[in-house]
Amino acid sequence: MTPAQTTNEQAGGALPAIPGLPALTVTTGPDGTQEYTVTLQILAIMTALTLLPSLLLMMTSFTRIIIVFSILRQALGLQQSPSNQILLGLALFLTIFIMQPVFSAINENALQPYINEEIGAQEALVRTSEPVHGFMLAQTRESDIALFAGIAGNTEIATAQDTPFSILVPAFIISELKTAFQIGFIIFIPFLVIDIVVASVLMAMGMMMLSPLIISLPFKIMLFVLVDGWAMIVGTLAASFGV
Repeated sequence: MTPAQTTNEQAGGALPAIPGLPALTVTTGPDGTQEYTVTLQILAIMTALTLLPSLLLMMTSFTRIIIVFSILRQALGLQQSPSNQILLGLALFLTIFIMQPVFSAINENALQPYINEEIGAQEALVRTSEPVHGFMLAQTRESDIALFAGIAGNTEIATAQDTPFSILVPAFIISELKTAFQIGFIIFIPFLVIDIVVASVLMAMGMMMLSPLIISLPFKIMLFVLVDGWAMIVGTLAASFGV
């Protein structure tokens, strides 16, 4: 039999069924937990990656840090220096430094056991949320939690640890904004005093047409450098998170 005849016979006959990979399958384990197929897990991971910037901004220390840096630049009277890219990069790496205990707990308790197939995806998700929940709860004011719990009409929260993420996340954001503006206010005061002194001296000298900002800027930069301002700001921010 020639190869052409063999090919024709295979084409004319019924092809054997090739089993495919189950794409949408949920398997129930002996303990009642449900395990999803790899396809669904990859889909969930890719969906989560699209939300990663929002999670970074709203559920870590990034918000407080970048707001303080922005207020600091405005207090110094600098418009473009340091640039936005430098401030964002510094805030990002400082966020990684501050969140390192949380990331280590997630890697040890959730990621590594999941990679080693010791726990399922749902259990890994629960273990991942616990350190993040604890960090956010430690930085959130009780009054802010009570505010959003009242708005949501949720009166079943027995303890702070039982606060759901739907209430904790907006309360955490509001608390971070309050803390960032409090730190920014304290930073702004010495530079504001320099502006007032320079403006008063220029008024007394009759130099009405000269902008006080031009004269006060080098004095503010000199003061900030002499007191080692960057180390003080970064140290204060890290200490405000209990690091």
